[in-house]
Amino acid sequence: MRTKRLGRTGLHVSELCLGCMTFGTTTEGIWSSIASVDQAGADALVKAAADAGVTFFDTADVYSGGQSEEIAGQAFRNLGLARDSYVLATKAFGSTGPGANQKGASRLHLIEACKASLKRLGTDHIDLYQIHGFDSGTPIEETLAALDTLVQHGHVRYVGVSNWAAWQIAKAQGIAERRGFHRLASLQAYYTLVGRDLEREIVPALAAEEVGLMVWSPLAGGYLSGKYQDGQGADGRRASFDFPPVDTARGDKVIAAMRPIAEAKGCSVARIAIAWLLHQPAVTSVIVGAKRPDQLADNLAATEIALSADELAALDAASALPAEYPGWMFARQNMRG
Repeated sequence: MRTKRLGRTGLHVSELCLGCMTFGTTTEGIWSSIASVDQAGADALVKAAADAGVTFFDTADVYSGGQSEEIAGQAFRNLGLARDSYVLATKAFGSTGPGANQKGASRLHLIEACKASLKRLGTDHIDLYQIHGFDSGTPIEETLAALDTLVQHGHVRYVGVSNWAAWQIAKAQGIAERRGFHRLASLQAYYTLVGRDLEREIVPALAAEEVGLMVWSPLAGGYLSGKYQDGQGADGRRASFDFPPVDTARGDKVIAAMRPIAEAKGCSVARIAIAWLLHQPAVTSVIVGAKRPDQLADNLAATEIALSADELAALDAASALPAEYPGWMFARQNMRG
């Protein structure tokens, strides 16, 4: 398991991160379709990940109504993992109660949410605290100031965001530099062979602003496992929770390009999908989630897959984004020859 530096920080994280969104046994809302892992199951998954060299774990306060944080924190204690042996990330933004101030990225909510997460996780600090979405109703300055306060008080070590646009990231970094706040270290975003939209604006922004990229849902909610094409996905997550959205006409062509590569390497299609992400220069860490040990084992084995230049070219050709303005104009105007 390799490690990479997160953005412009001195923090190193494993190239695979165990996502804890499946931790929880609630029967309410969307979590009934996503989460079903109890404490014993979580202990087994965390142990398998740690044994494979994973040192990065990600959760959020809204996952299963807080159960994910509670179960993850207990798993670290049950396994006797030293607190300085792993990097713990969580997120705040979503609604944690019925009140108008129990959601969003305001100073009031973030500081209260952080205290609640620390209690559920059973730790005195969070290594990477992320804003789970963009709050159009709160000034970015207020959000960054609140995050800076949490860092100054020792509750948080680094800060990041999730599901932000390129201009929002660039603006935030400019404000942080001007005001002396802690910079954003990372973006957590959706990126797959069937969802390469962030390559248009976000990837260039991350490079320019020196922000690390954590990838969520690397299998597009199970779509890139190939089981939905094989007719075996009737009990899969997408059967009841069709997310993230996928253009299946285009996606099926991508899977068709992946199958011969997987067959030649004697591995699953899913492993190829994750391996492709690990070959992308913009990616710092890929978040993998699982409900069963065998699923996790297959995902972890993606680190052992080396894709050749020809294989990468074949996957790129099948999944490439259509030309879009102003991208095609940038390419034309920057031609040399």
